[in-house]
Amino acid sequence: MNILLLHPPQAKPSEPPAGLPLLASALRARGCNCTLCDLNIEGVHYLLEQAHPATDTWSKRAAKNRQRNLEALNNPATYDNLSKYARAVTDINKLIDNAGKACGANVSLANYGEKNLSPLKSEELIQAAADYRKNLYYPFFSKRLASLIEQHSIESVGISLNFLSQALCSFAIIGYLREHYPGIRIILGGGLVTTWLQSPHNQNGQNLFSGLVDNMVAGPGENLLPELLGLNSQHARFCPDYSDFLDYRYLSPGFVLPYATSTGCFWRKCLFCPETSEQNPYHPVTCATVLQEVQQLSEQTSPSLIHFLDNAVSPAVLKGLADTPPTDRNGTPVPWYGFVRFTKQLADVDFCRRLRASGCLMLKLGLESGSQDVLNEMEKGIDLQLVRKVLPALHQAGIMTYVYLLFGTPGESLAEARQTMAFTSEFHKEITFLNLAIFNLPLGSPQLKDLDIQKFYEGDLSIYSDFKHPRGWARKEIRRFLDNEFRRDPKLLRILQNDPTLFTSNHAALFHNQLMGYKA
Repeated sequence: MNILLLHPPQAKPSEPPAGLPLLASALRARGCNCTLCDLNIEGVHYLLEQAHPATDTWSKRAAKNRQRNLEALNNPATYDNLSKYARAVTDINKLIDNAGKACGANVSLANYGEKNLSPLKSEELIQAAADYRKNLYYPFFSKRLASLIEQHSIESVGISLNFLSQALCSFAIIGYLREHYPGIRIILGGGLVTTWLQSPHNQNGQNLFSGLVDNMVAGPGENLLPELLGLNSQHARFCPDYSDFLDYRYLSPGFVLPYATSTGCFWRKCLFCPETSEQNPYHPVTCATVLQEVQQLSEQTSPSLIHFLDNAVSPAVLKGLADTPPTDRNGTPVPWYGFVRFTKQLADVDFCRRLRASGCLMLKLGLESGSQDVLNEMEKGIDLQLVRKVLPALHQAGIMTYVYLLFGTPGESLAEARQTMAFTSEFHKEITFLNLAIFNLPLGSPQLKDLDIQKFYEGDLSIYSDFKHPRGWARKEIRRFLDNEFRRDPKLLRILQNDPTLFTSNHAALFHNQLMGYKA
């Protein structure tokens, strides 16, 4: 069995995908010949190598400095200067944008869209497959795939579709494969596919694209895919294999190692969260296995940074990392960051200092609201009095915080939003980065029965519902508040200006040296 696994455009090209190395390891252990290809980063370099006429001053500068900017993003020194970093990113993105405009596509380093096609409509994804020659990346992926298929005698192709920004390109690739290699089996999986298959609109989990796609896989595929291919289906844990991705030139200073210590979420009670509405089970990797694999991968890949991908890294794993940090070949702890919940463990300054000594540069935390009533209503499980201890403890230990706020939940009004603003401003010295989001109601949310539901986006693949806010706190009013009040607070604006251009949290930890001494 010869299978090709693909990571399609368009996603932030800062690190390799995490799912494919897990699949590769599971398949290779069962005797399958597995070839991996990151079409996303290859596609970015393909676009940057194209000669597009530069007419404006910005485009001319970007084209002239293309190689210098790529080298800058691979250089750790660039991340000591936010302005220099922003110039390199925006210039590279300008060239990507120009390449997209040349064929009518809206493209950035983080997104891909076409004016007449919506990734939220199955019929338009089918159209993207039929019109694959119109896709911006067609000249690139057609040659690349033909070479890989012939060189490795490929019998099956697996496409990992995780983000909406990858959907149109994924289906263009599918259309090309179906026409030119009708005998090849096409398997579609990934996070977005899991959401589609578990949608209330698809209660039987049926293949939404029968005729184009042979199989659609929901959930982690390292055990499902071997079974689908007729291989040994005995469930087992294998350490991810990143060997296929070590030579890629990702837009980061060194190799960034993505690693998940679990799937699902150990809390899984938040009413606003898709993990709750989709009823995704929580499957942790044992702490001992995590520490063993991360150490093994650190020695194999020499990462400049480890990115823990969990919805929330568990307290047990955090303690394990503090006690036994992953180290490089010289025995030096490898820098890392990840998402966590506010817990009593993190209110202990001494424990936070041990985390920092283990390599922790930054923790991402979902605060969501500065109103205890709102937090209680959404069943977030956070006590603001605990938050008041955690944020200073992390700051004193030298760990940056990337705090997520969520506006527009059913229990919030302008009054509660202002409480959130006041709470955030109170801790402006302890908060390094902010993410501001407006609430989207998942299709399967238990809150649906209590709300006046309306259509959110047109399209049978939409995964959210709109609703008439019970307190009149509509999206238009929320945006007005964020623009006219929140972002005009000097303390909060200063935090918002820290956010790395386009790459946001994917690059934020790299600014540790500069930003930990930034706020007075």
